[in-house]
Amino acid sequence: MTSSETPDPRGSTDAPSERALAEAKAASADTIITCDACPVLCRIRAGKTGACDRYGNVEGKLTRMDAMVVAQRLSADNTGMVPFLNKEWDGRLVPGAETFVTGIGAGTTYPDYKPAPFIVSSQVDGVDMITVVTEGIFSYCGVKVKIDTDRYIGPEQAAVRLNGEQIGHVTTAEYGSQMLALGGVRHLTGGSKKEGTVTCDALLTLCNKGAVDMTIDGGATLRVHAGKPPVIDGIEEHRMRVGCGSATIGIFAQQWRDHVDEVIVVDDHITGVLSEHQAGRFLEMKPAGIRVRGRKSTPGRYFQVANPGTGWGGTDIENPLAIIEKISAETAWPGLRLLMVSTTGEHHAYFILDDQLVPKPAGIPAAIAKVVERIGENCEPALCTVLFMGGAGGSLRAGVTENPIRLTRSVRDALTRVTAGGAPVYVWPGGGITIMVDVATMPENSFGYVPTPALVAPIEFTMRRADYEAMGGHIGQVRSITEIGETASVKSIAWENDQPWPLRPFLEGDAS
Repeated sequence: MTSSETPDPRGSTDAPSERALAEAKAASADTIITCDACPVLCRIRAGKTGACDRYGNVEGKLTRMDAMVVAQRLSADNTGMVPFLNKEWDGRLVPGAETFVTGIGAGTTYPDYKPAPFIVSSQVDGVDMITVVTEGIFSYCGVKVKIDTDRYIGPEQAAVRLNGEQIGHVTTAEYGSQMLALGGVRHLTGGSKKEGTVTCDALLTLCNKGAVDMTIDGGATLRVHAGKPPVIDGIEEHRMRVGCGSATIGIFAQQWRDHVDEVIVVDDHITGVLSEHQAGRFLEMKPAGIRVRGRKSTPGRYFQVANPGTGWGGTDIENPLAIIEKISAETAWPGLRLLMVSTTGEHHAYFILDDQLVPKPAGIPAAIAKVVERIGENCEPALCTVLFMGGAGGSLRAGVTENPIRLTRSVRDALTRVTAGGAPVYVWPGGGITIMVDVATMPENSFGYVPTPALVAPIEFTMRRADYEAMGGHIGQVRSITEIGETASVKSIAWENDQPWPLRPFLEGDAS
């Protein structure tokens, strides 16, 4: 081939030929790009996504694959939601609706030298507002799991495991609930690669409202699912206890008084005995002479009557009479009516003392059965609550302002409201911006991950424009909310009626 047959395009002033355009397009399609949205730096071929599935190579450009989620409502009382109820509605922005841009699908500030992906201006009842929107990459994060049950799940500090890897531990039980602390930077980064990966997978599933089966060293097998009952050793729980044994005595003492001579409420923590209890004394109940095992605290309140377990009241007791240490012949009497019941009412038994003062099973009278049923009625449903916890570190804050400490102070001074996917968060006292949010209040699939490993969670900082300017925010990057649909792929969702509107509290003088 001669040079005349192959013109040199560098010196040509003619428009590119169709063949040249096709070749250029093909070359672009073969381009491998490096994703800089996290430290992994995936190299992504055309039409493929990175390891996290969040970013992909679309025609040679790094592209966030999921649409950014925008929450909308039509009015302050959320009435007139017809467009959101229409099954044909395709998720496009609804004109005239109040709009809040969430961090879900927004992208990140990594590698941390740049402003947040979206800094959005809006007006609410004539007030100029700014919302800084991003997806934080949280290596320092975990979840706290509240499990509403008396059932014993394992000893405090016991390891919680998934696929043999420790992902957390059992922590201090709270009133009527078992508690788990899962994740955290030590399990994500401080152990083996497998431990970090398994922990990250568990956190991602739990935060996206999925079920995770786990085991506890020296304890139970456990299924945790946000907003669902826990499954302990294959049995689904139904009731959270009404209170400890002593509290149960106090609540129902008046209702038992004329129908029974003694009530023992079996509880792993504080077992109550009605006739000894202060409530029984105020009601002038006759001492029954029945002494239970364990360490007596104050009158009618006993600790350590049995070992923890899955039986009566969170103990290992299957036969309630096993906790009776003695029956005093000087005080008790034949025909004494004894009710033994658990703190949920699920376990109960009725006895009458015979002539030798031995408790004999008897049919429970209707009046007593009614109170037992009322115990159950006053027990709330057993549920799992998953609370995401993460620290908004310096790099994330730098996406808001060049001087991150000013953002921290603004949050402390209640000038800046922090939300996660629009949902209200609790900001922990002390240094930094450590947030905690109930994942059940967040939109579906709010969380992602990167294989460093770390979770990716939406976070938004909302404030008045004047306060944003005062903290030295990235004012040059502010965009009107009306531009968002033109510059990004957007999915609109209906705001949940029972959640506070993220912008509204500022107009009512409450930015907390």
